[in-house]
Amino acid sequence: MDERKRTCLEAAGVNVEDVLARFMNNEALMLKFLLRFPQDPNFQLLQEAMARQDLQGAYNAAHTLKGVAGNLSMTGLMAAVSTVVEDLRGGDMAAAADKLPHLAQQYRQTVEAVEAAAQLS
Repeated sequence: MDERKRTCLEAAGVNVEDVLARFMNNEALMLKFLLRFPQDPNFQLLQEAMARQDLQGAYNAAHTLKGVAGNLSMTGLMAAVSTVVEDLRGGDMAAAADKLPHLAQQYRQTVEAVEAAAQLS
């Protein structure tokens, strides 16, 4: 993998070695899936559910986002969303809402890194 791509992704919390291993060291396939991530609707669904105080909808979106982040070895994003998932699992919408700004920041950093890495191709 190009060192600039690796550095860009790692700076946003993507464990490049791990995600490459998941894709059997097929960099093209890995990048294909990483590039699909910005179109994943779950972060937006989480924000919408939180805005309307829909605990189950927020939990479902956050849990799915956590799974996607985990499968793509987005460790920074996964850590941020995991705390929100746990709050929602416990029914604590206020605690989850308090953590949304940090999650949003991590989400933006991850998306920006993926998009920047794509530009380096």
